[in-house]
Amino acid sequence: MLATGMSVISVNALNAFPFLAIMRTGRRRLVLAGLKHASSQWVLCYANNIYSCNIFFVITYRLTLHQMTSKSINTHNGNSKMLQTAGAKARTLRLVRMQELINSKGPTQLGKVAEQLGVTEMTIRRDLASADSPLACLGGFVLEATLPSADEKYSLDEEIDHHTVRKRLACQRAAQWVEDGDSLFIDCGTTMIHFAEALPPAMTLSVVCYSMNIAAIVSRRPNTQLILLGGLYHPSSATFYSDEAVHYLGSLGVNKAFLSAGGADLQRGASCSNFHEVAVKQAAIRSAGQSFLVVDESKLGRVRPAFFSPLDVFSRIAVGGVPDAALRKQFKGLPLDVAAPPVT
Repeated sequence: MLATGMSVISVNALNAFPFLAIMRTGRRRLVLAGLKHASSQWVLCYANNIYSCNIFFVITYRLTLHQMTSKSINTHNGNSKMLQTAGAKARTLRLVRMQELINSKGPTQLGKVAEQLGVTEMTIRRDLASADSPLACLGGFVLEATLPSADEKYSLDEEIDHHTVRKRLACQRAAQWVEDGDSLFIDCGTTMIHFAEALPPAMTLSVVCYSMNIAAIVSRRPNTQLILLGGLYHPSSATFYSDEAVHYLGSLGVNKAFLSAGGADLQRGASCSNFHEVAVKQAAIRSAGQSFLVVDESKLGRVRPAFFSPLDVFSRIAVGGVPDAALRKQFKGLPLDVAAPPVT
């Protein structure tokens, strides 16, 4: 609909002219105000005519607005496809170079990878974010996206396959102590893999960890905020360590810390095999409102080289499997919570 005071005259003429013309008549200049049916062979226009009825002509042309727009869009799409193709090739080359770098040097700091490739850290992060990337960025390090097998990661814990059932029992019991909204520290170790898997999936949690295998499990959970502490990567335990990470952990307010141990002795306390883990475990215990130890019964009475805590600091100790009578008597004064295997 046209407003009052506007006049429209359409003329399908002068098709040879490849342009639109509007004419000035009298004292008023006609204003080209709009287009209608742009895909047709003629264009209908209307003019603002306040004081008098001015006559104007719409000169049609064979190349319609629709055709011009289509050409413009096709040109733009063609350029976009060329840019996308070039971008994909550049990303593929960067991934190949990153793969070569990781194969030769192992997990490498994100900043060093970006420096080697001559791009920004954000570019590297975007390259690694796609589902088809063979690499990942964890804790500020670029590393293989596929996790190595357990025996490769834990050369000091070769008995993993012999205690899987008891470890799972201990972790399922400990997972019952987690409540919705908790902020957790989850330790490293083959035992804690089962703990991360046992957490109820619907719970809203915040999780702090420093182990790659734990992060890989927790990162797939919905409603979970993950904080992965960074530093130097230790393949023997699949963990990261740095003084800065320990300091940062001390500033966090986790309310529950779940720790593993290679040994739990009444006199010698909780111990592990890797000395670099000690400072992280101790910082987690200091930061947490409550600390829990999670072990299978084979760890009771054992001592590993690196002591990290006396047993009386733990609110509860989840034990998978039933200890023998001598061990039960020895640990009688401690808050052991034994998860026995089902009777078959």
